[in-house]
Parts: sequence; C-alpha cells; structure tokens
Amino acid sequence: MKIGIYGLGRFGSFYTDLLRNHFEIKVYSRNPKRETPAGVKRVSEDELLSQPVVILCVAISAMKEVLQRIGPRLAAGSLVMDTCSVKALPVEWMVQTLPESVQILGTHPMFGPDSALAGVEDLPIILCPARIEKQNLDTWSSFFAKIGLKVMVMDAHNHDREAATTQGITHYLGRVLAELELVDSEIATLGYRKLLDIIDQTCNDSWQLFFDLQLYNPYTKAIRDNLSRSLKNIDNKLDIAVRR
Repeated sequence: MKIGIYGLGRFGSFYTDLLRNHFEIKVYSRNPKRETPAGVKRVSEDELLSQPVVILCVAISAMKEVLQRIGPRLAAGSLVMDTCSVKALPVEWMVQTLPESVQILGTHPMFGPDSALAGVEDLPIILCPARIEKQNLDTWSSFFAKIGLKVMVMDAHNHDREAATTQGITHYLGRVLAELELVDSEIATLGYRKLLDIIDQTCNDSWQLFFDLQLYNPYTKAIRDNLSRSLKNIDNKLDIAVRR
C-alpha cells in the first residue's frame, strides 16, 4: 500500500521510521531543512496529496490552515488520518473542511520517540472514526494490532476527557517540576527518580506541543483548576497542622 506522510517534525520522522517497513512511503515537509528519513521518498506537496492514504503529522495549532490548503487537492476516495494528541477539534475540522469524497480517521498514537525507545509492543493507539468505511477501519485496526499496538476505538470527546487527565496533567506537572530545577541525588528514592523521569519524558517534547495539549483540549482547564485547588487544600492542611 502507498501512503503519504505530511510533516517531518520529531513525531513525523519517528512515525515514518515506524511504518516504512510496511508500506511504500512518500513524505513531504514545508521545511526544506528537515532531514528525509532513510528508505522513503521525499516528494512535492501535490504528489504527496495524490496518495491513497495521507497521514498528517502536524501541530494541532497548524491543522486548520493545513486542511484548508490541502482539501481541494486530495484524491477522491482517499483516506486522511491525523495524529494529533487532541481529538475533538481536529476531527471536527477535518469533517468540516475536507471533501465528502475523502474518508477521515482520527488517530492518536499515544507514544513517541521517547516512550517507544524499547519498541511499540502494547503501547496504545486511539482510533476515532469520523467518516470511514467499516472495511477500511477494520484494515487499519488490524494493521496497528499486527505491529503490536493496543488498539482502542473511541469517541473523540471521550478521548479528550480521558486525555485531559492521563496526558494533559502529566505534561503540566512535568513542566512545573522542571521549573524547580530538580536534580538526581545519591539518596534519591525510587519515587523521586520517577518524578525526574516525568520531567525527561515531557520536556523532551516541544513547548508548542505543551501549549496545544492545554489550549485545544476543551477539558484540560478544569483539570488544571482542580490541581490548583488541590494544592491550596494541602497548604491549608499544613497551616492547620502548624497551628495545633
């Protein structure tokens, strides 16, 4: 099968490497300085958009502009998948912007270059069907399972509700902990070292991804507000304990 991967940022390059042994892959990046991964062909934007499957590996904040530009040039009957970490808005934008002749599958590979260092076995990928034939959905679900991923089909808003906690708050805390400039220690506990791991995993990603996770998921602000209240509650408990 021929597929096109649109975007060669950190995740796009990683995803290309993951899929290149299974498909004939063509890639495109608007940034000429991005390196072309080995074993794939770099092509023009128009040639990439003529592929039967196009996987978008672009920042959430760039999605609307990219969709508006590529929509009229996609081949009828083709399948477009996004890879955004937020699902409700990107899926909505794809349905609103892309021609009805184009099939749409929202996806969220819940891993990246750091979390997949040891391979992708049992790592989750979320599929949010938007406008896709069942046979096509089954084909991709089976493929992702075949390469070892844990496949879950989910409504886009349900995904974002869960991701606000499982991903949004993790990245938020990672950035907060990084502000403390914590370092390793000879007497560090296992729990402390796990906190350092959170910093490493989250802060290796770009600030743009962090902002996108917080601003484009409609459910993350409530989680951040709950965190702020929880911190105040703990401080209040300490104040009460001091006054005893």
